[in-house]
Parts: sequence; structure tokens; C-alpha cells
Amino acid sequence: MVSEPLNPSPATPGDAAAETDSTLPTGTPPTAPPATGTDGTPPAEAEGAAPSTAGIPDDLRAAALDRARRLRQEPRFPGGPAADPAGSHHERRIRSFQPRRSRVTPGQQDALERLWPKWGLDIDGLRVLDLPELFDGLPVVLEIGFGMGEATAQMAADDPGTGILAVDVHTPGQGNLLGLADRNGLSNIRVANGDAIILLREMLTPDSLDGLRVYFPDPWPKSRHHKRRLIQPEFLDLVAQRLKPGAVLHCATDWEPYAEQMLEVLSAHPGFENTAADGGYAPRPAFRPLTRFEGQGLDKGHVVHDLLFARS
Repeated sequence: MVSEPLNPSPATPGDAAAETDSTLPTGTPPTAPPATGTDGTPPAEAEGAAPSTAGIPDDLRAAALDRARRLRQEPRFPGGPAADPAGSHHERRIRSFQPRRSRVTPGQQDALERLWPKWGLDIDGLRVLDLPELFDGLPVVLEIGFGMGEATAQMAADDPGTGILAVDVHTPGQGNLLGLADRNGLSNIRVANGDAIILLREMLTPDSLDGLRVYFPDPWPKSRHHKRRLIQPEFLDLVAQRLKPGAVLHCATDWEPYAEQMLEVLSAHPGFENTAADGGYAPRPAFRPLTRFEGQGLDKGHVVHDLLFARS
């Protein structure tokens, strides 16, 4: 029997214009938006979405749509992560993440405003990162999709000799991880905002990564959405170019069909070798923390699969 995924909706938001499919988990009722945003504006405008223009004269409609467009492109916090870091200079394509907007707490906002200039970077696709300089010479592991950052912070604390470049586009999660790093004195974390594909393709050099972690990516369970899954042959082609020989790609999922696809695609790729002796799934390594959400899933009977493949 297939269990519900730990994160049936993606943990990371992204380019709203590129996503048109509804991804609410089955049985999740829509909720009505509040009458106004926190600044007194209608909710659509407060979130930078296109406002309703029914019954509005053409000139006012055009002005409202222009304002919504500008809001989508402006950062929510001065000096913090950009709303659309890559802008329009990169191609529009099917993405593996779905945008989500949720409330940023005062603590998260404070961390974004104070720490983003120090430990944050936008994935604009216009420059190549010098990872040794960025991480003071530490080996660097890339993590794609970190949610609220608790597991990332734990791994950084357990292994201070490794730098973690953590990528996400969920603003509350970015602020939460920055706050955790600050409170726990974790100087080996950098938070990247934007599309990980653009980061890998445009901003990292060949053989520059000592590892890649993809924990509980969106399973996109519906058949018509499978094309949105991150672990695909084309993605592995790109990853194989950026990982150092012997570096490990570590995936974890609780969605059985996605685990089977991951194993099939990774096993077939010539650039990777399964570290599991039997050619199957690997035991959960001690360095991957058991998160609160994962524990709740296990209590419900979910089966979590880890896959560890080394670049050949």
C-alpha cells in the first residue's frame, strides 16, 4: 500500500508564472483569503498576485496589473532574498517546485534583514560562484530543498568541517535557517534563493561539489505531473558534471513510486554507482537527522527509502 508523502505539496516555492497546475493534496479544502493583507491592501495585491479586475475600467485595470507585476519582482524585505532572482533572462520551463507564500514571523524577518547580506545569495545565473572563497576553503555539499532548515542546521552542527550550500525559495524557511545558524554559531551554512537548476548549470564549475542532498522532494504523485519530478536523467547529467569523482548524491523519499523511479533512473545512469552492495536502497546514514515530520510519517506506517549513489 502506498503511503501519503511526508510533503505532498512541495517544500519550496519558485516561479509562480511557470506553474499552472493545482497541487493541493487530495482532500485539502481551499481556504478563503482574508479580507485584507497585513498592510490593509487586498490579499492578492498584498502577496504580489494579480488582483481581480472584474468590473474595473480599463485604465484602472492596467494600473492594478502593473502594480501586481512590480510587487512580484520586488523583494519582500529590503536587502533580503529577491522575489525573482533569475528574472526573465533564463528560459521558461517545467519546474520541479511549486510556489508557496506563507507568513514570515518577526524572528524570521529579523534574520533575513540582518543575515542575508552575510550568508545569503540570490541565484541570478549571471555569475560563477567561487565556493572555496564562499566557504573559507571547506568542502561543499549542496542541499536542494531544506524546508524550515532544522535538519540542515543539525547536519552543519554535527560536521563543522563541511560547508552546506542550502537552496530553497520558501522565504520563511530561509529566515528560519539563517536564524538557526546565527543562534548556534554555524558559520558553515550559506542560503541560496532561487532555482537549483540555474545554480548548477550557470553558477557552479565542473567538479566543484563534494556531495548533493535531495531529501523528500515533491513526489508529484499524479501521472500527469511526473514530468515535474526533480530526479530525471537530464538532471543527473548536470549533477554528474558538478560533483567531484566519488562524491555522493543522497536522495531520500517516503513516496514508494518515486523511490522506485529514483532507483531505476540512478541505476541506469553511467555517471553514478550505487553504494549499496545489493544494488538497492541504503540504510539511513547516521548523518541524516530523523526530522519531526519524518518521525510522524513513520508512526503512520510510511516507509522511507535512502539512495546513495557515488559519481563514477
